Amino acid sequence: MGNENRFKMSQERLDELKKELEYLQTVREKEVAEQIKEARSFGDLSENSEYDEAKTEQGKLYSKIAEIKNLIENAEIIEMTTLAGKVGHGSRVKVRDIEEDFVEEYQIVGSQEANPMAGKISSDSPFGRGLLGHAVGEIVTVDAPAGQLEFEILEIDN
Repeated sequence: MGNENRFKMSQERLDELKKELEYLQTVREKEVAEQIKEARSFGDLSENSEYDEAKTEQGKLYSKIAEIKNLIENAEIIEMTTLAGKVGHGSRVKVRDIEEDFVEEYQIVGSQEANPMAGKISSDSPFGRGLLGHAVGEIVTVDAPAGQLEFEILEIDN
């Protein structure tokens, strides 16, 4: 199977997904089944909005379970790399945007953990790929939708 069908994530993220799946398949599934059972007791199903809502909730639940199972089955665990002085998976990197002259800090993570608003950049993103393997002091050029951007790597914490 090619890498395009794999979901890069840390072991911690995979463990979180497994816990969430267990919760959905045990606790949440029973709760939704109980809602459906209770709604059925209200009588005529053709005009029973509680039943319709419970069935919709059940559909959403099964969809979420299928999505998480797919993530788990196709997980590719990325090891936090400790390349001496170089950016790798898990690295925290402080960079300076050369054109705008501002400094930001990011952590390079797998695609399933990326959250740019929290400073977590996917190693599959143009920015993440551009930083991988580079060292402090290097100027990195990143192809972005806005054009080419240049960053200087100021610090790396592995």
